[in-house]
Amino acid sequence: MNAEIDQFILYLATERGLSDNYQLSTRSSLELFVRWSAESGRGAVWPAVTPEQIGEFLGWRKKGGAAAATIRLHAVALRIFFRFLVQRKMLGVDPTEFLGVPKVERYLPETLSGPEVTRLIQAAGGGTPLERRDRAIVELLYASGLRVSEICQARLENLDLEQGFIRVVGKGNKQRLVPVGSGARKSLRRYLSSGRPELVGPKTGGEVFLSVRGRKLTNQRIWQLLGELAARAGLEKNVHPHMLRHSFATHLLQGGADLRIIQELLGHADIATTQVYTQVDTRGLHKAHRQFHPRAKK
Repeated sequence: MNAEIDQFILYLATERGLSDNYQLSTRSSLELFVRWSAESGRGAVWPAVTPEQIGEFLGWRKKGGAAAATIRLHAVALRIFFRFLVQRKMLGVDPTEFLGVPKVERYLPETLSGPEVTRLIQAAGGGTPLERRDRAIVELLYASGLRVSEICQARLENLDLEQGFIRVVGKGNKQRLVPVGSGARKSLRRYLSSGRPELVGPKTGGEVFLSVRGRKLTNQRIWQLLGELAARAGLEKNVHPHMLRHSFATHLLQGGADLRIIQELLGHADIATTQVYTQVDTRGLHKAHRQFHPRAKK
């Protein structure tokens, strides 16, 4: 059964252009299903798989304490895999055709207020090359709503500070142009002129942001430095890169930006993903109404 999985993962990589993490997650779900089928005495070929068998597998995961989000990942992986087998004429009937996908409770993203973002930026300082780098990272995360992976992979040739744009490669290797605000452009110019040159080493590439050894920064390091800056700024929140992305989107919506524009800026394939920010904004409206309307608390 693993040969078909290998073919499917190759398809996800070459024809769909999906990320390594997505490929790994999908492979993990499918291989777990194969192991469970073998251990429970099920058939060792895909045509023998039945809808009842898939339901039992998902039930087994639920009884084992798997979260709803994890079970959903398994269900989606199986659905797209069997659809692939049918499309490639490797299977006649899709056993997942009527499979329901568990709903996952969506939590509203936590954000920073405008003053909190300012405190975080100011905490970075700007006197040393590393401080200039850190300030530019925070400014760009908030000004453009980039993912942490997009910050790490940002390259000099894709940065146009004159026009105020950066070209980034997002999920599924999709490229998009994202505006860079004046504050972020100012911090980037300062870092590129008198910060980055001090960090360049023998093996430095074209990445914008460099480590102390002149290498590309890792996602983990950016998470770490944001935590350090938050502590220095006295923020009692678990500040992470995605919180700045959430703040970027929420503040745009509050300022009157169209949801479709926000979707494009964030690089969301489905606007349903972007719509979570309308819930955040509505929550803020209720809070303001309760606080300031004379009859809201009666």
